Amino acid sequence: MAVKQPTDAGSARGAGALTVPTIDIAGWYNGGESGREAIARDVDLAARTVGFMQIVGHGIPKGAASDLAAAMDGFFALPLAEKRSYRPSSPSINRGYSAPRSERLSHSLGVYSPDDLFEAFNVGSKLGDFPGLDLDPLSYSSNIWPADPAQFRDRVSTWFDCVQGLAATITDVFALALGLPEGYFANFTDHSVDILRMNNYQVPDGDVRLEPGQLGMGPHTDFGIVTLLWADPLPGLQILDTSGAWHDVVPQPGALLVNLGDLLARWTNDRWRSTMHRVLAPIDADGRPFRRRSAAFFLDGNSDAVITTLPGCLHDGIDPYEPVTVAEHLRSKLAGSRGLELNANAAREASRLPTTA
Repeated sequence: MAVKQPTDAGSARGAGALTVPTIDIAGWYNGGESGREAIARDVDLAARTVGFMQIVGHGIPKGAASDLAAAMDGFFALPLAEKRSYRPSSPSINRGYSAPRSERLSHSLGVYSPDDLFEAFNVGSKLGDFPGLDLDPLSYSSNIWPADPAQFRDRVSTWFDCVQGLAATITDVFALALGLPEGYFANFTDHSVDILRMNNYQVPDGDVRLEPGQLGMGPHTDFGIVTLLWADPLPGLQILDTSGAWHDVVPQPGALLVNLGDLLARWTNDRWRSTMHRVLAPIDADGRPFRRRSAAFFLDGNSDAVITTLPGCLHDGIDPYEPVTVAEHLRSKLAGSRGLELNANAAREASRLPTTA
């Protein structure tokens, strides 16, 4: 049955395509110094102009992606009551199941929006991964693994390990692109708060009326250092350009989308900005619902790391961000998106959002 769309649904379809560069990173592994420098230049250009890129040649087996998709399909097909049994005891615990209409991503920017339509399941790094370190137990909470489907944990863990290793490589590329010493970011990520968030965009069966402005996921910037995204090659994801127009981004088959997070923007004083993005309600132009899946891996950095502007990124007339620990930054962002409190600490990011968004 067709879904009644909000009154601004037509404009929400965006202003058309924006070129998201595709970068082959195979040369990082086997192309020598010149190959690495070429990749770093391409990444720097993409980071300065778009903030998103697609990477191919990343080396993650196709089977790992198909196994992840199968695991997600199995879990999200469970009855809602069973999925709800895997919710964390508090929204401040960024693990387990989030039901539809339980989060508002735009609140992480301090901007009101209706409830987001997506449902999600999160897993992440935990205290036991870093024996001997005195770490914040809330940041490194234990995972909540469902009993069904049977291979869910193994398949999700395999994907987590693959993208975690790739994220480390990407930060090495970033270091070269920014003129930093090799391995610069390792000291900030050797006990990183890493999260894999598996998203399911699918409105319930039946005739559903959406609130005006209601989206699959509201406008936001990602919180950490870098995000690696696997997604169905379907429309839905949109990014904001510097003129305030939204543009569709559909990943190429086999490619992973990479975008920059707030902490990298803080390091570079917005030389590389965390790009504003959103996900439309999973409804086609004729009002018919469809399903779209994605899995975002967030490399968020060590909870106790202090993020300050890099000396090479201090510019006349542009005030640097205030120093902040990773834990403090994530806490204020998550209190918005999951705790539904309007975040008062994201004015610089929120200022890029057009008032009509």
